[in-house]
Amino acid sequence: MKWSELKAGLLEAGTAKITGGIKGIISVSTAGPSSGEGGSVFFSSGNMRVRLSIADDSPVEIVITDRDNAVLKFEGEEVEGRVEPAALHCPRQAFITVSEGCIFRCRYCSVPTQEKKFKSPERIEEMIEEVLPDIDCISLTSGVIGSPEEDEERVIEVVKRVMKFGLPLGVSIYPLKDTPEKLHGLGVLEVKFNLETATDKLFREICPGMEREQIMDALIESVRLFGKNRVFTNIILGAGESDSEMKACISELTALGIIPVIRPLTPKAEMSDFKRPSRRRILDIAEYLGVEIRKNGLDTTVAETMCTACTGCDLVPGRDF
Repeated sequence: MKWSELKAGLLEAGTAKITGGIKGIISVSTAGPSSGEGGSVFFSSGNMRVRLSIADDSPVEIVITDRDNAVLKFEGEEVEGRVEPAALHCPRQAFITVSEGCIFRCRYCSVPTQEKKFKSPERIEEMIEEVLPDIDCISLTSGVIGSPEEDEERVIEVVKRVMKFGLPLGVSIYPLKDTPEKLHGLGVLEVKFNLETATDKLFREICPGMEREQIMDALIESVRLFGKNRVFTNIILGAGESDSEMKACISELTALGIIPVIRPLTPKAEMSDFKRPSRRRILDIAEYLGVEIRKNGLDTTVAETMCTACTGCDLVPGRDF
């Protein structure tokens, strides 16, 4: 079975049960739809990687044979590889959440129900120093605590502090009008501002209080400032959109020089009764994304930070197939 087909099935499952020692290799997310879960693991084979939440009842099994080797078993397939340690949130990255918690209440996300707290620039600097030998880049994300303006200020202070490490830096926050210009002026390499849904209608239903047009404007301005292959946006697959709506969104974004990160829905919070998208749909949409990326002269392999560099949670054209 091709890796892309296998990974689509793994992303549909979303989980894995672990046999063997797991000390030091569990990653716990504090941002996004997987926040607050009991942990996850990153399985890699060669240059391919997938992130799966840990669940004892999963149809996927990862057998850890020793610290550097593991076997993934799924539907009669056995793939040799390893479980990668997460530096901070994911392998080879210091991917740090500045503000844990959020004033917005997107229906797919449990972050607003968690305790609201934020890390100081000093603490984030210490965290990075602790993992420096094991990372290739720094990625910052954040919920919104207080107001978008307050949170932007917090993130900018962190950006100023961590630029001294001389590593590629990516930032993903809720953008204001001048956010792209501010981040570009500070030397940030890549940005990801999340549109979340394939349509404006779904966005209004799922992310009340947020402004999708504002996010789109920031993405367009970012392409002008950062250039092609440096601007990304998460789009959830399985939030109620049709295939034609998802494809239209992909075509629009890639034509503008924006690379969509197609993220299979994790059913939780107010959308816990939804189902994860099927492997066939995950693969079909990823293949369409690949066509549109190539048609518009984009290249996912250029990404140096955040989700497209990691590939754990998504099927990424140009990296997975």
